[in-house]
Amino acid sequence: MEILGKEPVFREPWHAQVFALAVHLNETGVFTWPDWADRFSQTLAAHGLDRELDGGDDYFTAWLAALESLLAERDIAPPEDVTRLRGAWETAYLETPQGAPVQLKD
Repeated sequence: MEILGKEPVFREPWHAQVFALAVHLNETGVFTWPDWADRFSQTLAAHGLDRELDGGDDYFTAWLAALESLLAERDIAPPEDVTRLRGAWETAYLETPQGAPVQLKD
């Protein structure tokens, strides 16, 4: 993640999406930012990510893990629902012809 310069702030679209989701959930009162910062710090420690992170996949994978655990703890997104939905998206992605929009089946 680079703030200044010609590179985009987020390297991958999903980095921006998971970041925006956490900000939105905070802004709508699902959790406070101090709660988020505490959970994210715990997740980084659990992942062994105590080195300087550069905003790549390892950072945002930890960001996603922290978000999933916080939402599971509050029974907003139980792990079994997240696993089921992740599997449905993977199936849809793999079955979608290149260039076509990915859509979940009902």
